[in-house]
Amino acid sequence: MAECVLVVEDDRAIASGLEKNLRFEGFQVLVAHDGQRGLELAVDRAPDLVLLDIMMPEMNGFELLKELRRREVDSAVIVLTARGEEIDKVRGLDLGADDYVTKPFGLPELLSRVHAVLRRKRRYEKKIERSAFGRVEVDFVARTARVAGRPVKMTSREVDLLQFFLRREGQALDRQTILNHVWGFDYFGTDRTVDNFINRLRQKLELDPERPAHFLTVRGVGYRFVAGGEP
Repeated sequence: MAECVLVVEDDRAIASGLEKNLRFEGFQVLVAHDGQRGLELAVDRAPDLVLLDIMMPEMNGFELLKELRRREVDSAVIVLTARGEEIDKVRGLDLGADDYVTKPFGLPELLSRVHAVLRRKRRYEKKIERSAFGRVEVDFVARTARVAGRPVKMTSREVDLLQFFLRREGQALDRQTILNHVWGFDYFGTDRTVDNFINRLRQKLELDPERPAHFLTVRGVGYRFVAGGEP
C-alpha cells in the first residue's frame, strides 16, 4: 500500500502543486486548507507524513503540531517555514517536527526531505504482526487470539484496541486518546465506550478479570497496558 502524505497548507495553489507532485511520486495524498481540518484528518487517517505550513487560519502550524504530539499521533512531520525565520525552525523541532523546509522551496529538495524522513520512520517503526503475553497469543495478520492454547473470539475493534495498547506498552493513556486512535476523530463515543471495551478485553484475556494484571486502570488518567504480571 502506498504511503500517505497529508498536506496542511492554506495557499491553495501551493497545496494543489504539492498534491499533484506527491501523487506523481506514488503517494496517497490528503489535503487540508486550515489547521482544524488538518487535525481531524491527521487523527482520523493517521498519515505516514504531514507537510505542515506554519501560518494558517483556524489553528496555526505550531498549535496543530503541539496537539498532534499531545494526542500521540505518530505521523512524521515536516514544517514549512518562512525564509529567515530561524526561530520557527527551532520551535517546530522542539515541538516534535522531524524536519523543516524553508519557503520558497525547490520541489527536488522537498521531495528529497520527504523520502529521507519516511526512510527513517520505516527504519524505526515498530510493526507488530504477532505477540504473546501471559497466557495470550495474538496473530494480528490473521486477527485471531488464543488464551492458554484455546481460541478466543474477538471483534475487529477489540483486536485494534489490543494492538494499540501493545504499541504503547507501559504508557498511561487517557480515554480520549484511545478513542481518537482506535475509533477515529469523528467518532462520537464517550469514556464509557472505552471502559466497556477494556472490560471485554479483561474478561477474555485476563486470568482474573477482577484483578487485572495487563489492562491496568490509572486513576485520574485512563489505562495502561503491561505485558508482564501474570504468574
